[in-house]
Amino acid sequence: MVKIGDIQLPDFPLLLAPMEDVSDPPFRRLCKLHGADLMYSEFISSEGLIRDAIKSKQKLDIFDYERPVGIQIFGGDEEAMELSAKIVDAVQPDLIDINFGCPVKKVVCKGAGAGVLKDIDLMVRLTKAVIKGTNLPVTVKTRLGWDESSINIDEVAERLQDIGVQALTIHARTRSQLYKGHSDWSHIARVKNNPRISMPIFGNGDIDSPQKALEYKNRFGLDGMMIGRAAIGYPWIFNEIKHFFKTGTHLPAPTLADRVEAARSHLTWAIDWKGEKLGVFETRRHYTNYFKGIPNFKEYRTKMVSSDDPSDVFETFDQVLHDFAGHGVV
Repeated sequence: MVKIGDIQLPDFPLLLAPMEDVSDPPFRRLCKLHGADLMYSEFISSEGLIRDAIKSKQKLDIFDYERPVGIQIFGGDEEAMELSAKIVDAVQPDLIDINFGCPVKKVVCKGAGAGVLKDIDLMVRLTKAVIKGTNLPVTVKTRLGWDESSINIDEVAERLQDIGVQALTIHARTRSQLYKGHSDWSHIARVKNNPRISMPIFGNGDIDSPQKALEYKNRFGLDGMMIGRAAIGYPWIFNEIKHFFKTGTHLPAPTLADRVEAARSHLTWAIDWKGEKLGVFETRRHYTNYFKGIPNFKEYRTKMVSSDDPSDVFETFDQVLHDFAGHGVV
């Protein structure tokens, strides 16, 4: 069993990464349904929360069926981080996570996200401010360092644990790599094997199959792993990995009916959450991934992403099931 504060997770939990414009409640609900053990909100700007920005506020929406769930915040100002922690505290997630890993320029330029990797003293002060502003467990997600010549994750892990951080997720790339090139988990394993480190250490980066998940689990000896891009349009990956861990065999691939069911649920829950107009609009970006690899699908996908009327989209789902029945499409 893995513990973060009072949160009890199973042995070697699988975490859903916080992803901008992806990890919203409908998507998290699907991932939970298919085996994710701990999930996070999209990352939320501390400045946006304090300014009462509507988009930031909506990202605070969490639901009891997805617990345990964390809300992730980012920012470069201590006072703003403490205040935003207090705002987050009020909606009672299970934990607060701090993003010190986002490599996107507009975040880094504000001295937030991975930008903080250049200044560990600032990272420590920002983290202390969040811990001061909440009674919840505080966790951190970060990267190995700013670039290859400044990998400082060993010092980061020790200093964060010393001030009360209760779990650390490490994306196995530097900021300068963005999402490209090789992710090097050996650095994460070194942190985990540091005798001073007692908090759970989770690895993140490039886990895209049950085989790789098992290989990395055995090779690096971490407490769990976080999955991001591989879950987009494919929430089944969590249970597929768990099944492979237990049995060494693969679950059958999701059928076309499974894919349609996922897309249908996603749209239904998005409409329930944000209303018809936004629900339809925000689910569009997922259809390409749900139906990836299906031949001669362009016409159906075009209908799904161009209609503003949910009944048309649901009708297209039905049409897909009808037209592809018996074609052996999985």
